[in-house]
Amino acid sequence: MQRRRFKQTDSLEIRLGDQAERLRKEAQGTYPGVERERLIQRARQAETAAQMSDWLRPSAIPAPK
Repeated sequence: MQRRRFKQTDSLEIRLGDQAERLRKEAQGTYPGVERERLIQRARQAETAAQMSDWLRPSAIPAPK
C-alpha cells in the first residue's frame, strides 16, 4: 500500500494566514458565545503558528565561509 503524496502549492505561512482569515470571517457571522470564542482562538493560533514558522525558516543571508 502506497501513501498518497502531493506537493503543496502555497507555503505554510500563506495557508495558515488564509485559514485565520476564514475563521475570523466565520466568527463574525456567529452570535457571541462559546462557538465564536473558539473560532477566534483557532484564528489566533493559526496566526501565531504562521509567525513561528516564519521565525524558524532559515534566512536568505548566506552562511559565512
